[in-house]
Amino acid sequence: MTVVDMVWPDQSNHHGTLFGGAALSMLDRMAFIMGSKVLRGSVVTAAVGQLNFAAPAPAGHLVECQAVVIRQGRRSVTVETRLLAEDLLSGTRTLCLSGEFVMVRQADDGAPPSSAVDVEERQADSGHFASATVAEIVFPGHANHRSLLHGGPAMAWMAKAGFVAATRQVRRTVVMAASEKLDFKAPAHVGEVVEVLARVTRVGNRSVQVQTEMWAESPTTGARRQCTTSQLVFVAID
Repeated sequence: MTVVDMVWPDQSNHHGTLFGGAALSMLDRMAFIMGSKVLRGSVVTAAVGQLNFAAPAPAGHLVECQAVVIRQGRRSVTVETRLLAEDLLSGTRTLCLSGEFVMVRQADDGAPPSSAVDVEERQADSGHFASATVAEIVFPGHANHRSLLHGGPAMAWMAKAGFVAATRQVRRTVVMAASEKLDFKAPAHVGEVVEVLARVTRVGNRSVQVQTEMWAESPTTGARRQCTTSQLVFVAID
């Protein structure tokens, strides 16, 4: 499984690179999502090992988090994770951090699954067009008074995924110029995993159109529903 994020200045240290704690948080989030998909229950981080900080990730770079299950028991999985930095303008990629996370399903969370759950890669068939996947966990701070994902964070996550896809497509500095259509179809609840899929659908001389879809998934049941779709337009400014 692979998802992307961006390194913003508020996540950076005084050297202008991604703070180590923020990098670990990104990988822990990735391990939680993978552990939830496999164990189908309420999972927690039990241990972290074999951490290797190989290179810094500068502010303004994309970071790609990768995860694969390397060991699985009845109530635990060991997830191997990697964080790579990508210069969106040149496409240069660097391995920054790797580590192993042991995720455990809580004992009061019902019977374990009878067999391993296949973790499917849900990446769009984009052909020669660029794509990106952003995954988040809906925390109380993202929600309104009804414990539903607030529209603001949802739009921010979709804009981030669209920005990555558009920049990967043209390898130029882009800004969002328009949102042609935005449809809220279903809510996402606190505790659910949100996955945003972004795919470039059209490229002009200076503009890029990106189709985004936001899906919510229950960590315990695996049930998925489409929450929001949008058409975003980005324009190259250099």
